[in-house]
Amino acid sequence: MKVIFFGTPQFAVPSLEKLLAQPEFEVLGVVSQPDRRRGRGNQLTPSPVKELAIAHHLPVWQPERIKKDGATIKQLTEAKADIFAVVAYGQILSPKILNLPQIGCVNVHGSLLPKYRGAAPIQWCLYRGETVTGITTMLMDAGMDTGAMLLTTETPIGLLDNAQELTERLANLGADLLVETLLKLANQEIVPMPQDSSQATYSPPIQKSDYHLDWSRSAIELHNQIRGFFPECTTGFRGTGLKISATVPLGATYWQQLPPKLQNLEKSWPTLSARAGVPGEVVAIAKSFGPVVQTGDGLLLLQTLQLAGKRIQSGWDFANGTRLSVGEVLGET
Repeated sequence: MKVIFFGTPQFAVPSLEKLLAQPEFEVLGVVSQPDRRRGRGNQLTPSPVKELAIAHHLPVWQPERIKKDGATIKQLTEAKADIFAVVAYGQILSPKILNLPQIGCVNVHGSLLPKYRGAAPIQWCLYRGETVTGITTMLMDAGMDTGAMLLTTETPIGLLDNAQELTERLANLGADLLVETLLKLANQEIVPMPQDSSQATYSPPIQKSDYHLDWSRSAIELHNQIRGFFPECTTGFRGTGLKISATVPLGATYWQQLPPKLQNLEKSWPTLSARAGVPGEVVAIAKSFGPVVQTGDGLLLLQTLQLAGKRIQSGWDFANGTRLSVGEVLGET
């Protein structure tokens, strides 16, 4: 099967690696986003998918706007691929491009469609407290993740999983499912299933405002926001910015979902739960763990933090290094 691969970020790399490792596939080339300036040196940097393609001596196309790039479309047409495999490419394909390959365009999407169509399915499923997610492969059409579904695979979401960890897991699941999907399509062993659009939910692009922590929200809502938008969520602390990248909601609902070390906090729960403060107030500093903060509903342990311009610290190191006091209120500037 002759394949052209469309992808850009690290999430797409395992899928391309699996295709390159399978003798049933011939990867004719790769389409990826243009090189972007990244990092402290602001150096022009190729995408992870492009780097892998170059390592395998594959042709790489990098149109700024693929729908309007006649030269790239001409080359894709002349390649006469059987299929286009699309994994987190980052641009919308026009109907003309979608109709080029003989079998069609297969997309690997990081959710159980029709839930979480759109740009950031992994982040928003965490934000909304889902306990199960997965990968869907689908035949692409002109809509936004609206094509007929091919195969799905599920994975549970742990209470402390964050977007980075879940992305890595789904990337590997997606790679395996892509290979299975393409082989079954070639053998006509899949019947595409239309999506039930009445069940659709959406995952829009993440905005800077999504990172702001509102301590009047509940502990579990804040925890889901922090792990969903890892590691960017921020609050105020002594007049400067403070990133919070890992938290633990406390209480009877959660003890059994925590690793053994964190379950030890249950011993001090009678004392902790008796304390109260305004939303954002540090009501305790748990020894060896870190600050415990009052929210609009429940208590939240701050496990990993980073002051503006400083290194990432554990909650315990942060409390000691800043000489944090019970009664201080986060969010105040």
